[in-house]
Amino acid sequence: MKPVVPAAVALAVVGAFATAVHAQSADRQIKYRQAVMTAQSWHMGVLSSMAKGERPYDKDAATRSATFVAELSAMPWDGFGPGSETGAPTKAKPEIWKDRAKFDKYGQDLKAEATKLAATAGTGLDALKAGVGATGKVCASCHDDFRSK
Repeated sequence: MKPVVPAAVALAVVGAFATAVHAQSADRQIKYRQAVMTAQSWHMGVLSSMAKGERPYDKDAATRSATFVAELSAMPWDGFGPGSETGAPTKAKPEIWKDRAKFDKYGQDLKAEATKLAATAGTGLDALKAGVGATGKVCASCHDDFRSK
């Protein structure tokens, strides 16, 4: 019977370690996705301010920010893995993990619109306005359904 005690202690230690690693992984996923979305929001802000006339239209700056938005649009989804619905403070709603197909569709839609935005942002203010509107609409729809206020 004595060999059972060390084995039980070892299992408890491994279990505690696994829980700690899982929590760290969830926290890291949450922080990762938040960082990507913060960067994406920064560049959408640059584009939006041009589209609204709050900042002069600059072809090069628009192209640069739109390219970053397109590249970043492919990145946050890795941060919504299993177990990342809890952990570090997050505004992600549990519905993400309950209706993953709808959430993933928004991700695909964002990538498509952001790619179009990157291709057209430097072609003029009207194209920028249209691209910002379409991309922003996808962002807003996803946030309405899957992000707590």
